[in-house]
Amino acid sequence: MPEKKNPSIKDPELYQALRDDGASQQKAARISNAAAKAGRATVGRKGGKSSPYEEWTVAQLRGKAREIGLKGYSRQRKQELIDALRNS
Repeated sequence: MPEKKNPSIKDPELYQALRDDGASQQKAARISNAAAKAGRATVGRKGGKSSPYEEWTVAQLRGKAREIGLKGYSRQRKQELIDALRNS
């Protein structure tokens, strides 16, 4: 839990678990507050509207890299693009 009681954190247990896993303070707060509002199971079901990067073509991966502002993507192979997108 944060050092001081933070009234903006609605689910301190989940917040701390996310922080221990390496999430930023903002991301952990956003996820824990969404889980407290809608329920943990509901938050876990969000997303998933796109196929995994492994199923994308290299051209699609390069387009996504360009869209989010990555540099040097034109020289990367497919797995390097996937890693860069996942770690951005």
